Amino acid sequence: MSPKPPMISGFTFVRNGVKFDYPFRESLLSLLPLVDELVVVVGKGEDATLEQVRELGATQPKIRIFESVWDDQLRKNGAILAQQTDLAISHCAGDWGIYLQADEVLHEDDYPAIREALA
Repeated sequence: MSPKPPMISGFTFVRNGVKFDYPFRESLLSLLPLVDELVVVVGKGEDATLEQVRELGATQPKIRIFESVWDDQLRKNGAILAQQTDLAISHCAGDWGIYLQADEVLHEDDYPAIREALA
């Protein structure tokens, strides 16, 4: 009997992705082929980012969405970014995790190398 393959979690966070024109939809879609689940923490913002992530999640069952409220007192030295990353990780169920920021996209030509490294 062969061993069970590890569960892979993808995770990220985004806030005001529409307002700042981040390619967050493309980022999520580029990560989906590699993961068993994709945790997306969406910060309460001033635009339609949450709605767009929900629309994508409605067609992609791997996506799990969690909402957050940012503490703007934590903006100094990127503390809020670390907090939101930790929040996303806390919702992951996988043995391994792949983290992409909302403005990062994986190229499909890199999938085989990533899968090999995970194996």
